[in-house]
Amino acid sequence: MTTTLHRLGEIHEATELYVRQKHELAEMFGFETRNKYAISTPDRRELAYAAEQQKGFLGALARQFFGHWRTFEIIFFGNDRQPLFKAVHPFRWFFQRLEVFADDGTLLGAVQQRWAWFRKSFDVEDARGNVLLEMRAPIFSFWTFPFTRNGTQVAAIEKKFSGALTELFTDKDNFRVSMTSALTHVERVLVLAAAIFVDLQYFERKAE
Repeated sequence: MTTTLHRLGEIHEATELYVRQKHELAEMFGFETRNKYAISTPDRRELAYAAEQQKGFLGALARQFFGHWRTFEIIFFGNDRQPLFKAVHPFRWFFQRLEVFADDGTLLGAVQQRWAWFRKSFDVEDARGNVLLEMRAPIFSFWTFPFTRNGTQVAAIEKKFSGALTELFTDKDNFRVSMTSALTHVERVLVLAAAIFVDLQYFERKAE
């Protein structure tokens, strides 16, 4: 775990990051490809990357027919292309979950969806299942995901408009991730992973 935290570099101190999904031509025609993201500063200087790992033909089929319910693994890489940490999504029909691991396999925590009436709700947990942060937002607040601790907002994820044609024809999403100094290094990793969770849970095309 120490290796992961030391190699995150500027992500440790950043108050604002952008997570930008990269799309491929096939998505213009409704074919779901592996999810890939670039993580950058507000001036678009790229600090890290994240990519869903390929699982062959069966993995491709799962993306088309099971959407965000499928099992998948996303690895976060530094600019040197060395793994920083990974996020693993187990198969779930209900109450989606994303578990986050350091590069040495140590569990850092998880993002766990919660049941709620007419609102978006999930928790950020530590490795023991203790709730570190809560995300609660009205269902009609489509593009904003605030994170609070003891009632105080300490982070937020906001989807940014990508352009009419992009929004219509592809899954290309852009997210602004803001974090205060109240977050620990592990919490920053978990919030960053939560941006991917938000994209896959609320903005990826659902299986039909």
